[in-house]
Amino acid sequence: MQFEIHEDIRQAWTPPSEWYRSVESFHQTRERVFARSWQWITDDEPLKAPGSVMPFTLLDGLLNEPLLFTRDREDALHCLSNVCTHRGNLVCEGATVANSLRCRYHGRRFGLDGSFQYMPEFEGVCDFPGVTDHLPGAPWGQWANHLFAGVAPIMPLADWISPMTDRVGFLPLTEFRHAPEFGREYLVRGHWALYVDNYLEGFHIPYIHAALNDTLNYGDYSTELFRNGNLQLGIGKDGESCFDLPVDHQDFGKNVSAYYFWIFPNLMFNFYPWGLSINVVRPISPEVTKVKFIPYVWRPELRDIGAGGDLDRVEREDEAVIESVQRGIQSRFYQRGRYAPVRELGTHQFHRLLAEFLAE
Repeated sequence: MQFEIHEDIRQAWTPPSEWYRSVESFHQTRERVFARSWQWITDDEPLKAPGSVMPFTLLDGLLNEPLLFTRDREDALHCLSNVCTHRGNLVCEGATVANSLRCRYHGRRFGLDGSFQYMPEFEGVCDFPGVTDHLPGAPWGQWANHLFAGVAPIMPLADWISPMTDRVGFLPLTEFRHAPEFGREYLVRGHWALYVDNYLEGFHIPYIHAALNDTLNYGDYSTELFRNGNLQLGIGKDGESCFDLPVDHQDFGKNVSAYYFWIFPNLMFNFYPWGLSINVVRPISPEVTKVKFIPYVWRPELRDIGAGGDLDRVEREDEAVIESVQRGIQSRFYQRGRYAPVRELGTHQFHRLLAEFLAE
């Protein structure tokens, strides 16, 4: 199923409710949307030492692509397919430090750059080894100390996220430290796009998030669009925890409490005075979504105050309304809605991008 979203938000209608319900549409987004995007994987801490190997599944539950990061003995990073070119076994099943990669099924060995090295019992095989015996490389990129990967992203990572780099590049991002004890994973009984729809507008804040609304100046809340995502700028009320911005920063003089970046289709980078919360939205089915919060703390003394002070409460409030919408879109009487021109710019952009990617 495809749909069109009018470029003028004042004339536009939201996607049809049938799109959110359709299993076929859900699977269509796997190849046309997610396989052509970038996905956050990890920071580079597990790959500091030469010889480090870290297997992972790209967007587990949807793309399910087995990949691995390696740092070879010459200190170069690689992202490779984790599937043996002999019979398709996983080459590496756990993080390790090694000089080479060896498939435990039949002993085929690869260098840490993916190059074929050795295969027992293959004497006499014609035209062997060939280029298809190497482990294929996968697209990858690095932003600060964060690593991304993809199947076939449509543009380089630097171009995909450059507006985020421009806006928060003043922060010492490499000093932010992963704090897994504060991380959370949520199971949301709703379509992944409903979760993104909700994230992309501050329209619901006064109605759903009473505590958050007490810290933000709703009248100054705004959305800025860029090619593959957008920024929601959260302005804090007087006395609330805010960024100490450089004098040459474009937001200098504003009480910025949060930079909420959304990167199409399913990544959120939420910057607070205490640090960063990365939210990864993982589609599981048309009715189930997993959302993982990965925190990186910079100033721990600020973590419990301001707009980023109680993220678990905000998440649970969002879950309740998303699951209510999930039930609502099953209705035979609801088809499509309209957009609030100022407050739902981000949601309108998301739907326009979905329509663009699905049509290609």
